[in-house]
Amino acid sequence: MSRKVYILLTDTGTWFSKLIGLYTRAKLNHASIVLDEEMKEVYSFGRKNSLNPLSSGFVKEEVFGNLVRAVTRRTECELYCCTVSEETYDSMRLQIRHMEYHQHKYKYNFLGLFGVVFNISIERKNAFFCSQFVAYMLQKHGVPIVNKSIAQITPEDLQNCESLELIYSGDLRQKAKNLHQLPMTS
Repeated sequence: MSRKVYILLTDTGTWFSKLIGLYTRAKLNHASIVLDEEMKEVYSFGRKNSLNPLSSGFVKEEVFGNLVRAVTRRTECELYCCTVSEETYDSMRLQIRHMEYHQHKYKYNFLGLFGVVFNISIERKNAFFCSQFVAYMLQKHGVPIVNKSIAQITPEDLQNCESLELIYSGDLRQKAKNLHQLPMTS
């Protein structure tokens, strides 16, 4: 039996994301791993407190919460998927649960971002930036990604990963609304 794992790339619209975008020149500068098609289990490395970008680390994200912009603005996204074995899926989920339980031990790899800029791989114990975390989870669990160090992976690299299939491109809020609509009853 097989399972789907999803990779969500977004433009969060934060000043930090805009700063990264100045360097990458990419539209989507945040990456998350999603363990369910309803997008209720979304994980990444990012802000723990929306008002303080320095308070960052492992986070469980909310599609209708910290990932979408103000109500009147679109949050652009691309959703990719790959198929893994049930055993691989369970291993990924177990590792994420472990990280969630011990999230106080995990930090955001700010130094790693500078490493990307200067083409230096900076890997730190229990520290990731968003796309580094996604690449780590995929690579560790046998999903082939691009041929470069995970400490150098950007969201744009994930867009070009042959193991991932693009299944949606557009407004994140619209995608989430379609996923969470209740069935019509007569």
